[in-house]
Amino acid sequence: MIKNIKNKGVILLMLLTLSAVSNAQIDSTFTHVKINYPDFLNLVNRNNLGYVAEKFNVNIAEANIEASKVFPDPELAIGASDNGQRRMQMGYGFSTELSWTLELGGKRKARIDVAKSTSELTKALLEDYFRNLRAEATLDYLTGLKQKEIFRVQLNSYTILKNIAIADSIRFKLGSITEIDARQSKLEANTMLNEVYQSEADWKTALLELGTLTGKHKADTLYSPIGDLTQFDRLFDLHALMISAQNNRADLLAALKNKNVSQDLLKLTKANRVLDLGVNMGVESASVVSNIVAPTPSSNAVSAGIAIPLKFSNQNKGELKAAEYTVQQADILYRQTELQIQTEVRKAWLNYLATQKQVRQFDTGLLADAQRLLDGKIYSYKRGETSLLEVLNAQRTYNETQLNYYETLYNYAAALVELEKTAGIWDINF
Repeated sequence: MIKNIKNKGVILLMLLTLSAVSNAQIDSTFTHVKINYPDFLNLVNRNNLGYVAEKFNVNIAEANIEASKVFPDPELAIGASDNGQRRMQMGYGFSTELSWTLELGGKRKARIDVAKSTSELTKALLEDYFRNLRAEATLDYLTGLKQKEIFRVQLNSYTILKNIAIADSIRFKLGSITEIDARQSKLEANTMLNEVYQSEADWKTALLELGTLTGKHKADTLYSPIGDLTQFDRLFDLHALMISAQNNRADLLAALKNKNVSQDLLKLTKANRVLDLGVNMGVESASVVSNIVAPTPSSNAVSAGIAIPLKFSNQNKGELKAAEYTVQQADILYRQTELQIQTEVRKAWLNYLATQKQVRQFDTGLLADAQRLLDGKIYSYKRGETSLLEVLNAQRTYNETQLNYYETLYNYAAALVELEKTAGIWDINF
């Protein structure tokens, strides 16, 4: 009896010592820099390389507005003539002509309108690009938080199994359990260690994505997000979400701007079919002809005229028809975008409600029940009142419950991100 008490005391002391194992086992190869969500999103806004590149499209469009204001360049022609009869003294001549195309039909204004509407479309597309980028960055930030929690769950499970394996090794030496039970607990601990390695790799991979989004180039530094995955509970009215989406979605605005561009292109196509006038003015000078056959004094002549092109090409209306079809296509695409947005909002709303219910399931005590079950099985196992298999089953149940909990929290947060993205609103901050 005394021997058994001593054995149990040794085992209990060993378990208490081993329970101090914590996150010190985390790989320290990388430097982890903590970052909160607002600072992270600010870095994405300023440094994301894809977003920076997209901003140049706005600069290009604004430059094209300036380019569209240019008038046609005048042309200057200078000529000289010499009949080559030096012996006959026939003289020589010079001519100068200035010509310019006078655009009619409002071509210049139509070009400017197309450039301006294209610039507005480009700005709307940039806004929509950031809308999607912000949602993507938020999801990656949440993934970093989730993977960190999963890693902690796996590490904690490994610590428990490792403690049991070491204790079982001692108990086997003391003759309290069989060798196969000791081997079984050691095998379970080693199997869990592999899962710890994988979850750690998944966590660091998620952190690497944060560096890519922020345009960070330091290979030995990882941003480590901080935040609470439980701060995503909201109440929404579907009708209000639909109205918000119609008023605020950047892609719907882009579809509207695309309609404007197609209409302005049609106007430009029609303007280009109007005749342009060529205006010219010239001066011709001839030197003295001093031969005895036909002497002629020097002379200067001024000429002016207009050139009217014969637009036989206007008989071909292919370009005009293409522009008209483009207008019709843009209108259909706008209506399709409206319909797609309505569907997206409804789907995102339903998904958010579903994940909300799933999260609340855990509030009924699932985690606490799984914890109490595991603690009870471990306690009974230490006293020799239950088998190792029951402990392992309780451990798996607890582990899966925790993993499901964090996965569900992530899905809930992701559903909120998707809902607010589709509704054209954004109040996420944690």
